[in-house]
Amino acid sequence: MRTARLRTVHPVLWAGWAALAAGAVLCVIGWYGISGERYAERQLPYLASCTVPGAALIVAGAVLLAHGRGAIAAARVEELYGLLVAAEPADAEAGPGQASAAPLAVSGDLLMVPGGTLFHRADCPLVAGRAEAVPVDTKLVASGELGPCPICEPAEETD
Repeated sequence: MRTARLRTVHPVLWAGWAALAAGAVLCVIGWYGISGERYAERQLPYLASCTVPGAALIVAGAVLLAHGRGAIAAARVEELYGLLVAAEPADAEAGPGQASAAPLAVSGDLLMVPGGTLFHRADCPLVAGRAEAVPVDTKLVASGELGPCPICEPAEETD
């Protein structure tokens, strides 16, 4: 899934780099031609044939590179979102096609990741199996430094 989507973006990046290189070469040729001419009327052909198209190619290459990198980032975000949505709850009581109104995680134990801004239930897919997850410090929740996870929707009541 990932490689198929990313392979279609690479030609845009290659085209961007090629346009930048061709533009730079044209600008150097134009500069070299202009530097050898004393009169402005003899410099104009170099401007028209090399420097202006070279500058346009540099701009086009920069736009292609920005678009290609944005497309790669969008593809990665879409892939991560697909992985998050594809995570199924551990209990298989609900049959396929049945939507459950209950939150994804239902454990009463609350965990947090040091340096994080959210607190989670112990079976939340974002902290389940993470060795660095520690029990929630009630002082952080009471002071408002930790907010509830939007995925597992833990109760704000702590022991």
